[in-house]
Amino acid sequence: MAKLKSIVEGEYEALKHILNTISVKPLYERYVDGEDEVAKKRMDKAVSNVGTLIQNMMDRRKHRLPEEHYDYEAKGDE
Repeated sequence: MAKLKSIVEGEYEALKHILNTISVKPLYERYVDGEDEVAKKRMDKAVSNVGTLIQNMMDRRKHRLPEEHYDYEAKGDE
């Protein structure tokens, strides 16, 4: 088991887990009624926007990860 070296690393791993494992299928089942293309388009855009927000939060933490972390990027390397 790997240990976290900082709070930032924990935040990064939590965001990565959320982005990669949480299914949005229940949202579509609840808010998109079958053939409603407008509702589907809205949900597609909403899900995309939230994914972008989470990815941006992850990207802003990469330079603060421990240098040995596999996703570490020195500031300015983006």
